[in-house]
Amino acid sequence: MQTMHIEPFFDTVTGTVSYVLADTAAGQAAVIDPVLDFEAQSGTLTSASSDRIIDYLRAQGWQLQWILETHAHADHLSGAQHIRHHLGGKIAIGEHIQAVQKMFSRIFHFEPGFASNGSQFDHLLHDGECFQVGNLEVTAMHLPGHTPADMAFQVQDAMFVGDTLFLPDVGTARADFPGGDAASLYRSIQRILSLPENTRLFVCHDYPPNGRAHDCMCRVADQKQRSIHVSEGIGEAEFIAMRNARDATLAMPTLILPAVQVNLRAGKMPPAASDGRSYLQIPINAFLGDKKPADGV
Repeated sequence: MQTMHIEPFFDTVTGTVSYVLADTAAGQAAVIDPVLDFEAQSGTLTSASSDRIIDYLRAQGWQLQWILETHAHADHLSGAQHIRHHLGGKIAIGEHIQAVQKMFSRIFHFEPGFASNGSQFDHLLHDGECFQVGNLEVTAMHLPGHTPADMAFQVQDAMFVGDTLFLPDVGTARADFPGGDAASLYRSIQRILSLPENTRLFVCHDYPPNGRAHDCMCRVADQKQRSIHVSEGIGEAEFIAMRNARDATLAMPTLILPAVQVNLRAGKMPPAASDGRSYLQIPINAFLGDKKPADGV
């Protein structure tokens, strides 16, 4: 017998939803997209968001098998290492993380020993790969577009879609980060929308408009009927034009510089300097776009 349970954990600072997925009969679980708390103004890193998940799993008495990342997030630092330190489990991400590591290791001028082969993670998932959480069979789906490495995780009637889709009144992920592509994003979304209409979609973020309460789940039918970006009748060319125009107006996420440096290392800090402290870099003008750089500095 297997009994699937999904428990969301909402981080109000970053708008991120992390999840515990469990086979309650087997007493085994996975954590999806955990968050560490980072105060950029002071460089302070704490763990209250991940500790909530740790406390929950301990209270349930479930064994942690997997810590799953849908992609290398740009808006929060991963809590994967902190959770694994306390509860064990394997950290997994999509195999195309290697392409993202190669791009950003040049932008951040990572240390010479940095490996762009995904070896920082315990397991690299490929499209269509199946794995177990207890007796639950989970299938990984490669959904490039937001980044080249985005993955979703499908189990029974549920899919964890990461940043690819948001709730219908919020829309879809941006596609202007290095390696992002609006056409690929559209095609990835169509894979999701081809699932049975009653499939539950669990999103990684919610930015509620018009004062509605935070939520984390909708169904494929909801997206087809009500999505502001990909409802039925919106074709690929229209979506690409909308997505590119909208992305051109968006500021970079507040935590993109620290988050990417940490998340490409599976949630680890960069190697400590000679004083024993880890440091995060700010690459000047790496994301300048068409802005005019400062002179004489």
